[in-house]
This record gives sequence, structure tokens and C-alpha cells, in this order.
Amino acid sequence: MTRIIAGEARGRRLQVPIGDVTRPTSDRAREGLFSSLQSLGDVDGARVLDLFAGSGALGLEALSRGAVSATFVEDDPAALNAIRDNVATVNLPGAHVVPMKAEVFLAAAPEPRYDVAFLDPPYDVDVVPVLAALVPWLAPDAVVAVERGTRGPELAWPDGLRAERSRRYGEATLWYGSRC
Repeated sequence: MTRIIAGEARGRRLQVPIGDVTRPTSDRAREGLFSSLQSLGDVDGARVLDLFAGSGALGLEALSRGAVSATFVEDDPAALNAIRDNVATVNLPGAHVVPMKAEVFLAAAPEPRYDVAFLDPPYDVDVVPVLAALVPWLAPDAVVAVERGTRGPELAWPDGLRAERSRRYGEATLWYGSRC
């Protein structure tokens, strides 16, 4: 069961797409992610971008914790249905669902600028080109959190982003960077 951990929508259950389409971030990892964000750049009042959004749990957690907006970018139909249902369940203002591939979304003119970005792509996706395309979309001092497989290589940050830290949660590792 995936649920909102804290904030205004605390405890609300979220739907997860059925099948192998997504790999939901565990409650423990999400709790750790938001604890880390407290020290790197709070989500309260932030504009959030959730790429490869899956169920939308990360962006919805941010909205619950005070983000002013969250943009959910996802192209899988089952995941899009789950996101839309979860946005309705959480019922917080500022949610925007964008039904397209993250790479296509990032190829457009960067407007608006985001304070926090979450990337949780399939582990076989080369995330470095996506991160490079993301840089112009980020506000100064924006924070980026990327989930990757723990057994995978260390994340290589492209120009415009610097590594801050990483935290391991079983089979997943969360990598944190910031715009420089």
C-alpha cells in the first residue's frame, strides 16, 4: 500500500499502476527523501516537477507538504490513470498532469522554472541526457532527486548540476544534486 506520509493529505491511500509499468518508491525511501530535502531546500512553497511520475506519489507528497504546484510527466496510460485518480483522491490545488514522455516535455521551451525535480525512471533508462535537458528548467539553487538501482553505477551529473549526497534504501538509491 502506498500512502501520503505527512502534511495536509497525510494517510491518504494512493493507487499504483498494475503490472510492471512502475516501481513505486517505498514509504521509507520517500520519508528519507523528504527529510533530505529539508536540509537541501524545503518543498514548502516550491514548484515541483515529477518526471517519470508513475503513481504521482512523490509530487503528491510534495503538495501535501506545502508545494504550490506539482507537474506530473508520464506517458504510460495505466500510470496516467493512477495519477489522475490519485490527484482526485488527494484533492490539493496545484497538480498538473502532462501525458507525454519526459524527454519530449524537456525538449520544449523551459517555462516555468522548478525548485525541486524528482526523476524515477526505469533503471535501464540513461538518465544523464535527461538530467542535462532538465537543467534549463531549474530555478537557481534547485534540488534534484533521482532514484536509481543500488546495484547500478554511481550517478554521473551533467554540467549545470552538482552532486550533493546519496542515500541507499535497499534495492534503491536516491541521488541528490543541485543546480550550480
